[in-house]
Amino acid sequence: MASSETLTSQGYIKHHLTNLTFGNHPEQGWTFAASGKEAAEMGFWAVHVDTMFFSILLGGLFLWFFKKVADKVTAGEPGGAQNFVEWIVDFVEENVRGSFSGKNPLVAPLALTIFVWVFLMNLMDLVPVDLIPYSFQILATLFGADPHHVFLKVVPTTDPNATFGMSLMVFLLVVYYSIKIKGVGGFVGELTLQPFGKWGLPANLVLEGINLLSKPVSLSLRLFGNLYAGEMIFILIALMYGHNIAVSLGGGLLQLGWAIFHILVITLQAFIFMVLTIVYLDMAHQHH
Repeated sequence: MASSETLTSQGYIKHHLTNLTFGNHPEQGWTFAASGKEAAEMGFWAVHVDTMFFSILLGGLFLWFFKKVADKVTAGEPGGAQNFVEWIVDFVEENVRGSFSGKNPLVAPLALTIFVWVFLMNLMDLVPVDLIPYSFQILATLFGADPHHVFLKVVPTTDPNATFGMSLMVFLLVVYYSIKIKGVGGFVGELTLQPFGKWGLPANLVLEGINLLSKPVSLSLRLFGNLYAGEMIFILIALMYGHNIAVSLGGGLLQLGWAIFHILVITLQAFIFMVLTIVYLDMAHQHH
């Protein structure tokens, strides 16, 4: 929520799209940023606390739930939780078998982790936009903090730092396995000798270099762009509340319709991130 002094549509939107940032300010030292400007002045090493908190919390929830089910797994008639987890595992394994032709025990667990973790982070987009931030502001007030300077973004995948971080880890795995499977010479040859042979080396290097570097960029920006746009629409719909009954009811209907449609978006984006990761790792394992 924006402060009472700046409770305009622009201020409301800007407040919801600002991360809770902790860093070393040139004048104030190590502190939480009170505005987007202060966050920018903290530089590269500033930490988006809300992104870190919710992503780690959801990752821990995923591990806890799957381990709890695994500890109680039975060969007899399975319960609902076991059925649910087995369905997800089978779904991921089917995609790995269909898209990955090599042999690597890391790929299936990695694909499962990516799919569930990204889905859970995306799922936070369905939480009412004011619910958690407003609760957090009340908590901050109890500790004597100014609630108008308390920012909170609850959807980690609307932060490009999170999506780029995940895609860069995938990129490093792609490079690692490319070198491990093909050797340094094979990896360099792949970048310099394809697709035009040794006589087209400069063009080959440019084309293959762009192709390689575009992998983490496309992975991260696709996920970030879709979730950021979805969150923006929820914020715009929230602006409809509080005007009059007709506009508020219209906002409620729009929010319900967009939430139902967005279930498809958040699931599809998690699936695409998983499948592209499998495909990129499969390409890294191809000897040719």
